Amino acid sequence: QLQASGGGLVQAGGSLRLSCAASGRTFSSFHMGWFRQAPGKEREFVAGLMWSSGSATYGASGTGRFTISRDDTWNTLDLQMDDLKPEDTAVYYCAAAPLHTLGLTIPSAEWQYDYWGQGTLVTVSS
Repeated sequence: QLQASGGGLVQAGGSLRLSCAASGRTFSSFHMGWFRQAPGKEREFVAGLMWSSGSATYGASGTGRFTISRDDTWNTLDLQMDDLKPEDTAVYYCAAAPLHTLGLTIPSAEWQYDYWGQGTLVTVSS
C-alpha cells in the first residue's frame, strides 16, 4: 500500500515536497512514478524513477521545476516542486510498476503502473 503525503495550500512561486511511502516493503523491485490529476482533466505523468539505479525521467508537466528522488534512509519517493503555479493545482498520486515486467525503461503511461496511493491535494493560489 502506497501512502502519499505533503500536499497543501501554497502561494504561486512557492515550493512543496511530496513523499510516498510503502507499508511493509521496499521499492527496490519497482519503477516509481508521480502522476497528477487536475479538476476536469485526465491524469498525467509528472515524473518517474527507477529505484535500483536512481535514474529518472520527467513528463512535460514535471520538466524544469520538479525533481523526483528517493530517500534511502526513510524509504520514500519524493517530489520536490519549486516555483509552483496555479496550473499545478491537482491531486498528486504516487504509483509503482514492477521492474520485472517492464525492464529498464521507466514507464510513463498510467496503465503500466499496478499500485497506486490515495493521492495528496496540492492547491496553488495566485
